[in-house]
Amino acid sequence: MSEENAKSEVEFVTFSAGDQSFSIEITQVREIRRWSPVTALPHAPQEVLGVMNLRGSVIPIYDLAARFGLGQTPENPRNVIVVAMHGGQTVGLLVEAVSEILSVSRDQIQETPDIRSEMARQSITGVIPIEAGMTRVIDLGAVLHQAGRTLQ
Repeated sequence: MSEENAKSEVEFVTFSAGDQSFSIEITQVREIRRWSPVTALPHAPQEVLGVMNLRGSVIPIYDLAARFGLGQTPENPRNVIVVAMHGGQTVGLLVEAVSEILSVSRDQIQETPDIRSEMARQSITGVIPIEAGMTRVIDLGAVLHQAGRTLQ
């Protein structure tokens, strides 16, 4: 990575799931919607809440807290769906609240600490120190890949 790339600014949308702070690059976010009921799918894993119709497209909705083993997100009218896209696939992520848009230089993103959980190591690409502690940077592709494996 060149020095210029290391210092370039990156924007993230930060949100809370399972009382933890997570973030994804703003370029992956398509929209943020209010929670609305979804259509359940039979035999789906616990973290797949179901599907929703988004302007004629049916997209899967994942409970991000459940996906990361932090328990199911309690029902709350303030919950939101972060509609994100990765590799041509659009998905919805149920989160407790969107916090802020965070602009950081690439060199502020620290490596994920060495932890024993393979799922966490694959799904979290780094951590960013913020005022309230840390926010974890999600690798949306890894989250979807892992979720897809559990659906089979």
